[in-house]
Amino acid sequence: MAHATPSAIRRDFDVIIVGAGLAGVTAARELRKKGKRVLLLEARDRIGGRTWTDTWRGSQIERGGTWVDQLQPHIWRELVRYRIPIVADSGVERAILPTLTGFQEYDPVEAYTRQNELFTPFFDGSRDHFPRPYEPFARENLVKPLDRFSLRDRLDQLDYAPEDEIRLTSTTSLYGGSSTRGAFTHLSQWWALSGWNFDGFHGVNTYRPKDGTIALLKAILKDAAPTLRLNSPVKSVVQSNGRVKVTTRSGEQFSAPEVIMAVPVNVWRTIQFSPPLPKAHKAASTAGIGVPHEKKLWLELKRPADTFVAEAPEGYPICIMGRLNEGDHAVAFSVKDTFDVNQRRQVDNAVRQIIPDAQLLSYTATDWHADEFALGVGAFRQPFQLTRLHRQIQQPHGKVKFAGADIADGWSGYMDGAIESGLRIAGSPTLTGPLPAAVANSLGAPPVDRRAYRPLRGL
Repeated sequence: MAHATPSAIRRDFDVIIVGAGLAGVTAARELRKKGKRVLLLEARDRIGGRTWTDTWRGSQIERGGTWVDQLQPHIWRELVRYRIPIVADSGVERAILPTLTGFQEYDPVEAYTRQNELFTPFFDGSRDHFPRPYEPFARENLVKPLDRFSLRDRLDQLDYAPEDEIRLTSTTSLYGGSSTRGAFTHLSQWWALSGWNFDGFHGVNTYRPKDGTIALLKAILKDAAPTLRLNSPVKSVVQSNGRVKVTTRSGEQFSAPEVIMAVPVNVWRTIQFSPPLPKAHKAASTAGIGVPHEKKLWLELKRPADTFVAEAPEGYPICIMGRLNEGDHAVAFSVKDTFDVNQRRQVDNAVRQIIPDAQLLSYTATDWHADEFALGVGAFRQPFQLTRLHRQIQQPHGKVKFAGADIADGWSGYMDGAIESGLRIAGSPTLTGPLPAAVANSLGAPPVDRRAYRPLRGL
């Protein structure tokens, strides 16, 4: 990886990649294999994009993407390639779930056995709709009429008793941004990718890189060896005479025969393109694919001190929180637009709404909606976006190509999707099914009882 002063850096490259998240660094590595001279422009002062390994109060935390799984073959293959050690979260001692009269404690296995009974019918037909989960249009005749339904529409179809529906809306609101915003087809495809069963879907966020997601990013970047420019947000991308000129906000200009935009779809609208973006790209960026208003919090709790997971129904400031390992800080997620994580009192009240005797000592939060280089977090499509926009926004705009987890065919919204997209845009083979058992097991992933886990946002 080359670093150079602004005056010494070359201005012409074979490819310019905008965005040093997992999609961008993966594409850079694959293009490097082909002998391309790659410039990697990153707006932030760090690599990683919507993954972000940080340290808080002496502990390693992930402010963005965290978990990986053998069911996610692209990222798992990269972990195997670089021998990145993984660990498994230990699971929880108790589950705190909503009822019509308040929150109640359950044994986790008992609680999620009931969740299995409720969620499995939610995904009836998924094997028919997505028989080959990495090919979302394999049965387009079935998917197209389904794509108009929101998660709320699906809940209404099932017409569960109120005491049962309240157990599901933490999931439908967290993933979709709200149950009315999120498309049923997106969650149904995730179910298919998880093996069409609750244990896979429920436990897919169990393992994580021992040294953080940054360990994998650094390993890929080392192989990619691009010219890397941090603190270089892009202002404009102009195509002319068979080349593309990229101008940063500071006025630096670079050119190449092609450019790869490996930034979130939500961010496309903040960059000036000439000629202008096609209609589909504009529509996707304006409507948004990355979930708006999502915040991730890390909580130092004096009480409770055990391992737990707590879910809240839709509309609560915090939709899920938990401590997954003894001695760790607790993690929490919110998608509520009026929840101000900069206000200590609001955070304290949000925790106590779910656990009245909780004692919050301190916290740190990342508001991905307020991050100008994200404008939202993990992808989750809205109704009609799969069938009306997905294929179109994967297409190049002249010499400008697009990559990122938002437009992956498989695990869209997860780190696996980012790597899949980076491989595809660089012309490298992608995977369409599980890894061979010998490869998948080569990291020595410890066995876990997935029934004791709860899927959190994996990015």
